[in-house]
Amino acid sequence: MNDLHLEVSIDDQRLRLRRGPELVREFVVSTAAKGAGFQPGSHRTPTGRFVVVQKIGAGMNPGTIFVGREPVGLWQAGDDCDKDHVLTRILRISGLEPENANTFDRFIYFHGTPREDLLGTPASCGCIRLSNRDIIELHDLVEPGTTVEIIPPSIRREKLIFFDCDSTLSSIEGIDELGRACGPDAFRQVEDLTNQAMDGRVPISEVFGRRMEIIRPDKDTAEAVARQYVDTITPGTTDAIAALKEAGWTPVILSGGFEPLIRPLARHLGIDHVEAVPLQFDTEGQYAGYGADYPTTRNGGKPEVIREWQHAMSPELTVMVGDGVSDLETKGDVDLFIGFGGVVERPKVKSSADVWITSMHDLPPIVAGLQPGSD
Repeated sequence: MNDLHLEVSIDDQRLRLRRGPELVREFVVSTAAKGAGFQPGSHRTPTGRFVVVQKIGAGMNPGTIFVGREPVGLWQAGDDCDKDHVLTRILRISGLEPENANTFDRFIYFHGTPREDLLGTPASCGCIRLSNRDIIELHDLVEPGTTVEIIPPSIRREKLIFFDCDSTLSSIEGIDELGRACGPDAFRQVEDLTNQAMDGRVPISEVFGRRMEIIRPDKDTAEAVARQYVDTITPGTTDAIAALKEAGWTPVILSGGFEPLIRPLARHLGIDHVEAVPLQFDTEGQYAGYGADYPTTRNGGKPEVIREWQHAMSPELTVMVGDGVSDLETKGDVDLFIGFGGVVERPKVKSSADVWITSMHDLPPIVAGLQPGSD
């Protein structure tokens, strides 16, 4: 009879192997950087009760890279470690409760990682990472049928600050620049639709599809606009993000723009998390659609995303910074809504914001004094 049991604590980033009440072994781990959650594609670690159903990689060299659970090469120190490589061994788990029943299909594993330097902090894309030495030991100790408990976080210690991107972190409106590349007539139509949406005169969901039918951007155009984002960072933003991170804030870009265009800006600013609309291209780089069901393509989408983050992270504080009406919609779900008028001043946002700023230099001292439960 298998009396071993695995217990993962998200709070202290530890994996404990127990035999009954006896502690057999303790390992340092990394669970998801985006907290706990159950949605496919959320990059969050599920919680609750599970069972080990598959062991993969016995006898493979430490550092073996697995793709689709098949060995494809060997990672060595000094190689690129930006990707979430699955290394060395895999323990695949399946959920035993209704909420986590999709865990097997989400490909949630215990596995080795090239980012051993991040162990002890939430850093994964949903799986439970261990050092490559530890995953070998764990793999040898447990068998299919071993039960697992992943304990939800109970300590409130995160401080989340969400930023709109266009006309906030950058002085451009990416969708307008995509329209500009299609010629002056297309640009005027797209710009007018953008302003109607940001001023709250037309529902975002109505505007989104109309703009995309006008521009249908190809990959080269998208990459050019991505470079524009980096070239047009609003004054003070780089220093503000660095100061906020130093003070313990986790910045997240929350945008109705397109994720592949915004991601280079995020990397430049040192922001790990981007919540933005997927954009697809075919093998020849031609437009192949966008994530029409993504929350930020519609009114009410940004509050929805923020609530998901709050449920996943249980933050002490949540702040939103943005220039548009879609940003203002988040006011009831955050501790402080900061309207930004450094690029464009929208009267409705200015009059309704908790705080109004026109320079990113003013942001760090404003949030520095914010305390849980303060108005």
